Amino acid sequence: MRSDAVTKGAQQAPHRSLFHALGMTQEEMDRPLVGIVSSYNEIVPGHMNLDKIVSAVKQGVAMAGGTPIVFPAIAVCDGIAMGHIGMKYSLVTRDLIADSTEAMAMAHQFDALVMVPNCDKNVPGLLMAAARLNIPTVFVSGGPMLAGHVGGHKTSLSSMFEAVGSYAAGTISEDELREYEQKTCPTCGSCSGMYTANSMNCLTEVLGMGLKGNGTIPAVYSERIALAKHAGMQVMEMYRRNIRPRDIMTKEAILNALTVDMALGCSTNSMLHLPAIAHEVGMDFDVSFANEISEKTPNLCHLAPAGPTYIEELNEAGGVYAVMNELNKKGLLYTECMTVSGKTVGENIEGCVNKNPEVIRPIENPYSETGGLAVLRGNLAPDGGVVKRSAVCEQMMVHEGPARVFDCEEDAITAIKSGKIVAGDVVVIRYEGPKGGPGMREMLNPTSAIAGMGLGSSVALITDGRFSGASRGASIGHVSPEAAVGGPIALVKEGDRIQIDIPNLSMNLKVSEEELEARRAKWQPREPKVTTGYLARYASMVTSGNRGAILEVPKR
Repeated sequence: MRSDAVTKGAQQAPHRSLFHALGMTQEEMDRPLVGIVSSYNEIVPGHMNLDKIVSAVKQGVAMAGGTPIVFPAIAVCDGIAMGHIGMKYSLVTRDLIADSTEAMAMAHQFDALVMVPNCDKNVPGLLMAAARLNIPTVFVSGGPMLAGHVGGHKTSLSSMFEAVGSYAAGTISEDELREYEQKTCPTCGSCSGMYTANSMNCLTEVLGMGLKGNGTIPAVYSERIALAKHAGMQVMEMYRRNIRPRDIMTKEAILNALTVDMALGCSTNSMLHLPAIAHEVGMDFDVSFANEISEKTPNLCHLAPAGPTYIEELNEAGGVYAVMNELNKKGLLYTECMTVSGKTVGENIEGCVNKNPEVIRPIENPYSETGGLAVLRGNLAPDGGVVKRSAVCEQMMVHEGPARVFDCEEDAITAIKSGKIVAGDVVVIRYEGPKGGPGMREMLNPTSAIAGMGLGSSVALITDGRFSGASRGASIGHVSPEAAVGGPIALVKEGDRIQIDIPNLSMNLKVSEEELEARRAKWQPREPKVTTGYLARYASMVTSGNRGAILEVPKR
């Protein structure tokens, strides 16, 4: 066993003395040591129930002959971090989580791991760690929140942010705003739409690293506790069969995840996290994969905020496996990939029927013949910009308007709420990328303000920051190269015409190349916004060069 390095032999007597200090018996030391990575905390609603999940995992591990040992991982609530300096710290925690989990697992020589994540950066961070460590590992998330109910309609966190915009516009009262506040997030769990957390939990299932239901069984269902027990039992089966993460997270599995991403209409942040996970398994993830896969993958789901259905309804309709089974009717998946169930993708999804064609469209009747995400290129984004195409209304698929330029999120929000942004405008928010932010803040506040002001179908937003899965409308994020490294977005002037053509995958500044070159010659780098602390170190570590913000990961 790997753990023999800390439990066997005379030289390990000091190690065993410390295990005895933990109250551990010799019988426990003789069994495989299974680390359970608990992301439990009392500040993130998606994590407040993870103590119960962890307890169930421990039972499963012990039932199957292992010794469960819990250690922690951090997690940030993006909703609470939104709109202030805290959001600069959200994305960077992904790499802190990966690094610290790697350190704990290597230092203590665990034989296997069960990862218990739930919210945004916590999931990809632990997937990255699993790939690095490559010891038998199973994921079980905390599950999604149930949708809220306000005025006879289901709601989710994006409804809350948009209600703030509506209140600013005078279309709802303070009492109505308070009702949203009290009813929008009714249970524990990851926020109820197809936002980043639920996107990544569903894609964990597609990658083969989580059991059936990992992405969709609601947090408050007892079925989630049973799933956690099975995850604990299954990691011991993986240990006995020596099935490891890199046997599962292959290039084909990553492409499966991107394919299902397109069908589900996942968060644009998946285009930050899938490349980072691919990087850990040695795959060179070219963003052009997105458009190639999108061209042949129909969009089958319009989950909130793109449509009126929620993760709980996706679960009742058959979940992720039902979506995969629809896609497999056209041979769009690699079905021979191994999974943590010990079975292949093809074996897992066989017989998983679509129980609700209103939630999961049949492959013959999709919302669109192309996928939910698209990467746009042009002289404004030579390395690409990502849009959640499935959440863009028809009249905004092609748009041209004057640039309204802001060098930070706060200035843009002030302009939107004061009525200075009008129909037809293209809001440009720059210097919010990984280096320029630093930290690449999420732009849910500006997009929600636009929607709340009734401009969601007439105003576009472009940024070198990123967007939440809760964003909707013509919002193009991760524009690369970012302004802080001299990308073309830094050269845009107030009033410049910007043309967006999503069907033709283009985004251009209507300025001559000669004029752009003249502006480029005059451009000067800005002083760093943060000069000390972790953010400054992160900004200095982030790679740039030709790969661009979409693929940026810290140097290792």
